[in-house]
Amino acid sequence: MWQGDWLGVTLGEVAAALGGVLYGDPARRVTRLASLQSAGPSDLSFLSQAKWQSQLATTSAGCVIVAPAFQAAAQARGDCLVVDNPYLYYAQLSQWWAQRKAERTAAVSQPSIHPSAVIADSAQVASTAQIGPLCVVEAGAVIGAHTRLMSRVTVSQGCVIGERCLLHPGVVIGADGFGFAPSEAGWVKIEQLGGVRIGNDVEVGANTCIDRGALDDTVIEDGVKLDNLIQIAHNCRIGRNTAIAGCVGIAGSTIIGANCTVGGQAGFTGHLTLADDVHISARTLVTRSIHKPGQYSGSFPMDDHHAWEKNAASLRQLSTLRDRIKALEFQAKAQVRAASSAPTSGLSQDQVA
Repeated sequence: MWQGDWLGVTLGEVAAALGGVLYGDPARRVTRLASLQSAGPSDLSFLSQAKWQSQLATTSAGCVIVAPAFQAAAQARGDCLVVDNPYLYYAQLSQWWAQRKAERTAAVSQPSIHPSAVIADSAQVASTAQIGPLCVVEAGAVIGAHTRLMSRVTVSQGCVIGERCLLHPGVVIGADGFGFAPSEAGWVKIEQLGGVRIGNDVEVGANTCIDRGALDDTVIEDGVKLDNLIQIAHNCRIGRNTAIAGCVGIAGSTIIGANCTVGGQAGFTGHLTLADDVHISARTLVTRSIHKPGQYSGSFPMDDHHAWEKNAASLRQLSTLRDRIKALEFQAKAQVRAASSAPTSGLSQDQVA
């Protein structure tokens, strides 16, 4: 594995750099980050959820990162690092680890712009940016400091990418939005005159496409994280620190607030607005604006095909069934009112007896 070709670090170095309380040998050297299942004696692993606690007893990891609640169990098996949030600690550790490994193993310094990249004369590329093989940066585009474009990334004319961003292979920034006007002779293209503006600390997954705006810019705010194979159409705005999983499709002029999450394969029909702190479950189709924070879901569960067909047929009749129920309710209420207002004989119960 790629992590295994260097001398690694000591547990003492990890604790000194990132914090946490080390119970064990600070001189123990670890050469790889690994899962609990695959870890060996020279590996560093972590336990992020209680449901994996049983693996503490069986893992061969040299050291395990755990929360305070699992300290005793972790110590019983060997060395451990105790931290408040193991998953967050692991994320920070992975960045520190990659940086240390790169510093120690780099034999030849790589050029900041690969020779095969095509950079327009009028493009502005920060001196600390890195442009990978076969990338294209068109006229008037701006690439901020410490931003990295992996292989085959295209940044179209006039698009702006902020600082400390990472664009994975195949990303396309600023392709034309999908805009056509119908005519008797066919479709007439609407020229897309806006651009794309991406803030700082944004990560864009492989083969994701962010279209340029028709008039105003498409905007991706600071801290947004986008997975692979996402389509963001023209004039959308994605709010600060929102995270979107793979294969999501977002139609034009959709505004998604800050600190939102969107599960994989969700879809947005366009011209919608989502408030801050809205969380969309996987495969949900969003067809209306959402103005209140919370979790929203909407998918038809998988079933045996025959049963699914019957249920789907019933769903198509829901509107008719609703109207029939309302009519029956109205009829029942009318009968109750008629019965309660009917005249009586005037005889008392004693007289009837």
